[in-house]
Amino acid sequence: MTTGRVHSWDLSTGVDGPGTRFVLFLSGCPLRCQYCANPDTWHLRDGRESEADAVLAEIGRYRSFITAAGGGVTITGGEPLLQPAFTAEVLHRCRELGLHTALDTSGFLGARATDRLLADTDLVLLDIKVFDIAAYRALTGGDLAPTLTFATRLSRLGKPIRLRYVLVPGRTDDEAAVDGLAAFAAGLGTVECVDVLPFHKLGAAKYEALGIPFPLCHSPTPPAELVERVRGQFREHGLRAY
Repeated sequence: MTTGRVHSWDLSTGVDGPGTRFVLFLSGCPLRCQYCANPDTWHLRDGRESEADAVLAEIGRYRSFITAAGGGVTITGGEPLLQPAFTAEVLHRCRELGLHTALDTSGFLGARATDRLLADTDLVLLDIKVFDIAAYRALTGGDLAPTLTFATRLSRLGKPIRLRYVLVPGRTDDEAAVDGLAAFAAGLGTVECVDVLPFHKLGAAKYEALGIPFPLCHSPTPPAELVERVRGQFREHGLRAY
């Protein structure tokens, strides 16, 4: 019986893929993004052990509703590829139910995604944090290269990508870096759109509750003109950006 560590689940519309979706949050993440809104998902121990059967039973309760709403199932976290076998099992069984599937990942652990897992994934929500090696390490504690390798692999497989980019003033707004990412994304050929997500502090209370300093507590949220400038840079490369 395949088991995994599940943090929680929710229903969302228009944020985690097309339509109304059952969003499954898995526990555990290898990165420590400074703007992370969910520090309560960092560790595997933060979740409860769940069998795939139990997860599918929960999804089944909403199957008719999410299908009628043009949605599906999105697996996120944390980082779902930290638990590749469990993620693959849930995706496969959702596809057997005829549900649209999406994988929300940083791509940092993309090498753990088997071809079968990706074959059962209709859409990848790929979070590329910043397009600069030094800035990526400073922002996340990890390396950029695995994510770019994963993105290239998705392109080769013809897998649809929805690029997600969190805009943090002073950290991810460098014009040259944004332009480099836009050119890279356009070259993949399978990026359906880019979600430019303004940095927010909605997770600050979670840090306080956990007794963890929030690294960006004094960072400003991006002004509207900066958000539009970055979206415009992606559009200049022929990409749809929102």
